Amino acid sequence: LENTVLRRTEELSREKQKSDNLLLNILPEFTAEELKEKGVAATRTFDSASVLFSDFQGFTPLTESLDSEELVRQLDVFFRAYDEASSAFSIEKIKTIGDAYMCACGIPVSDEFHPIKIVAFGLTMLQLTESINQELIAANKAPWPIRIGIHSGPLIAGVVGKKKFAFDIWGDTVNTASRMETHGNVGTITVSASTAKQVEPYFELSSKGMHEVKGKGLMELFSVIGYHEKYCTTEDRKTPSEAFLRLFESAKSTSDEN
Repeated sequence: LENTVLRRTEELSREKQKSDNLLLNILPEFTAEELKEKGVAATRTFDSASVLFSDFQGFTPLTESLDSEELVRQLDVFFRAYDEASSAFSIEKIKTIGDAYMCACGIPVSDEFHPIKIVAFGLTMLQLTESINQELIAANKAPWPIRIGIHSGPLIAGVVGKKKFAFDIWGDTVNTASRMETHGNVGTITVSASTAKQVEPYFELSSKGMHEVKGKGLMELFSVIGYHEKYCTTEDRKTPSEAFLRLFESAKSTSDEN
């Protein structure tokens, strides 16, 4: 009887671990723990965070030229690559909307280095996309051109509803980040002046001038050329140097302590 009880206890423990892992794959750890303890998760306001949107240009023609299985398979290859890279930059994936990828940094735990980390992640996304596209071209398949937009500012984050829980974010910062993506060019990262001001010491930026942004009026937009020359190792400015990585690790350690 004791052996049976022990065996069933171990089985229950393994099943609980599976359930917890599944929940953590859907929700941030802080939110998941709050839901398990209280049954609800409080909505939180963040004074400063960064939001990234990406989108594949010409996705609609791709849906017409590829069968459904191949379309989803290729989309999955890109999104899995982004997911795997996100944890290294403390990025919180929010959701995918069709071919759009939406993520944020500075939530659900505040992080003063969020603009630096999310721009670095954006450059990694460009590298990953280029690498996957080269494989597609080698296989005589059409590449997927990507555009990325980033904006930094206050936002609200939390879980709403009773079914199919999903962690989400709201606010003008989210809308503005989406506008940055739509005003971007293929293969580039477009950022707002708010983000540009905070990351300028670490990345080389180029002003795109003033643009009429829907719902925002005239805004100065910037393109991220790459890492600042003292923080990169390659001519394309997309690969960070050891100096930048040390800075990033220092920033990550400080954030973890806080």
